Amino acid sequence: MIIADNLHKQFKTKKQVVKAVDGVSFEARDGEITGLLGPNGAGKTTTLRMLYTLMQPDTGSFTVDGLHGSRDAEAVRRRLGVLPDARGVYKRLTARENIAYFGRLHGLDESTIATRTRLLSEALGMDDVLDRQTEGFSQGQRTKTAIARALVHDPRNVILDEPTNGLDVMTTRAMRAFLKQLREEGRCVIFSSHIMQEVAALCDRIVVIAKGKVVAQGSADELRAQTGEENLEDAFVKVIGSEEGLHA
Repeated sequence: MIIADNLHKQFKTKKQVVKAVDGVSFEARDGEITGLLGPNGAGKTTTLRMLYTLMQPDTGSFTVDGLHGSRDAEAVRRRLGVLPDARGVYKRLTARENIAYFGRLHGLDESTIATRTRLLSEALGMDDVLDRQTEGFSQGQRTKTAIARALVHDPRNVILDEPTNGLDVMTTRAMRAFLKQLREEGRCVIFSSHIMQEVAALCDRIVVIAKGKVVAQGSADELRAQTGEENLEDAFVKVIGSEEGLHA
């Protein structure tokens, strides 16, 4: 379980102070998919970066399985599998070698790495590219490799920043099935998106973020009830106050 409590993060430029995240609070439960939904620039990625300890919040806090995000950062990282917004893979290595490298970083033995690689390759449909050098991979192949290496240590909590961004239809369908499998395994899954259909198809709970603030949260049915709208897209537009940035 991941709990965010009143997270704030601002960035200073020469001309102004930008509040990227301005009091974000929510709870992501085990065995559920929690979606962060909002237009581009809403603060979703900055929120996720704080949750996976890449950034320190200016104020506020978060916990992962009861561990404090700042005081227990190393232990928190061991409990997380993260797909960041940057999908970089080591181009001179094969997909299998990329996954194995991260497994060794997590202290796994070679037998465990081999077993986890086989399971992840089957789940993600990577068998045909597993022993290919990743230079020249498609966006979908890079994303699958990045997810596999993020999950090689079998974490109970998974954070994915726009996991279907740039993927074709068939790869997106496969990714959705994989996320549902993670939920069925009882993991806590958080992913961000600005795509309404993506969130509606996958999420048990939706956290709507606009201008760095949580403007609504709940299940799809609860969001429709809160706004008095029958359509989830109309509910989203109503709570953010604008259609700007919405990808239907």
